[in-house]
Amino acid sequence: SLLNSHKPATMAAAGRLSFRNITALAPMVRVGTLPMRLLALDYGADVVYCEELIDIKMVQCERVVNDVLQTVDFVAPDERVMFRTCEREKDRVVFQMGGMGSALLSDPDKIEAILRKLVGGVSVPVTCKIRILPSLEETIHLVRRIEQTGVAAVAVHGRFKDERTRHPVHCDYIQAVAQAVSIPVIANGGSLDLVKSNGDIEEFRRASGAASVMLARAAMWNASVFDSRGPLPVERVMEEYIKYAILYENHAFNTKYCLCQMLRDKVESPLGKQLHAAQTNGEISEAYGLQEFYQQTQEQLRARRDALQSGSPPDRPVVDGDVTTMTVKFERREYPPQITPKMFLLEWSRREKLESPLYEMAQRSQDRAFQSTVTVAGKKYRSSLWEKSKKFAEQAAAVVCLRVLGIPEGRIGEEESGLVCKRKREAKTNGAAEKETSKKRHVSADKETETSKP
Repeated sequence: SLLNSHKPATMAAAGRLSFRNITALAPMVRVGTLPMRLLALDYGADVVYCEELIDIKMVQCERVVNDVLQTVDFVAPDERVMFRTCEREKDRVVFQMGGMGSALLSDPDKIEAILRKLVGGVSVPVTCKIRILPSLEETIHLVRRIEQTGVAAVAVHGRFKDERTRHPVHCDYIQAVAQAVSIPVIANGGSLDLVKSNGDIEEFRRASGAASVMLARAAMWNASVFDSRGPLPVERVMEEYIKYAILYENHAFNTKYCLCQMLRDKVESPLGKQLHAAQTNGEISEAYGLQEFYQQTQEQLRARRDALQSGSPPDRPVVDGDVTTMTVKFERREYPPQITPKMFLLEWSRREKLESPLYEMAQRSQDRAFQSTVTVAGKKYRSSLWEKSKKFAEQAAAVVCLRVLGIPEGRIGEEESGLVCKRKREAKTNGAAEKETSKKRHVSADKETETSKP
């Protein structure tokens, strides 16, 4: 394995997450997504690591507050959710960043530089995870250098970089490292040899002399290994996993992958074949007799979406990065025939001697819906809802801006504001086209850019 650097993803303040005397879900590619992390927490894990994510991909992601699922998503330009988290795992989840390969183990200077940059650049604890080096002396020397960077803990996978899971874990190396440094050492690599049930976790910790233990395959096969009551039947664990996958709309192929790991040698069983044939979470739920749960959840999520679309929840501004968002849907019937929020925002900007509002348009690939962001006086505003047309998306963005700034928006029954004078209203009614000179920039999902002026 390579060196991996991690940071807790949702901590409110540094120091709240402890790495001493804990049992953690180890970072696992394609396994450590939200359903598995929540399942591990349910069964007793203290800390859960997400799957390894390449930092360059995360830089390109947009942070999105998902009001329907009540999650925070990091969405790639191609609409893939790269990382999803929720309130349940706050202060318990560790966000893992890393590259591919194990070249960093032979470049301690780069390891030190990366960790110092991270420790100095974020306000949350940073940890790292390594494999052991060819000699004990090299391993101890590297970990001491790592400790000097200011990291909160180091996880040690007790195998050499060329060894595989069939090779026994070197507890003596982990023990020597734990004695050589003062920061918590997290032992990793004991799933096959030493940890088969919850009672074995403490034995592994003692054998390795580590402060804490991190489990990968043992947890992947049956997450109830974290439960002090002993492992539960894997069929029950799989059902609980599927429920989380449904609740948080986990990608079906990821759900299938994790379930196949739990099935292990039963993957060719009738259930395994039915799972393999499933293409959606709905079909997966049918294979496990969870159709009713799936349907009920879909109805609940649909009702939540409808409530958000209708604007029934309180419209409270939320700061999302550099954009202020509100849950607003533009309803044309709420405004006089020739009056729009965009007109009011334009007139207000002119009165305040500001530049004309700038509208940026994004189009979602899966349903071709639109979302607009308007920039006024250097600040950005948008609705968290997607609209069926570009015009409505821009109007919704204008409504958000006007409501946040406390400016009238021209709704029927609203007190006369003077922003759009009577003459203009009458001219509109008579069919005279009042040109809106606000600039618009439309950015589609395939990165094509179109600029136009209304």
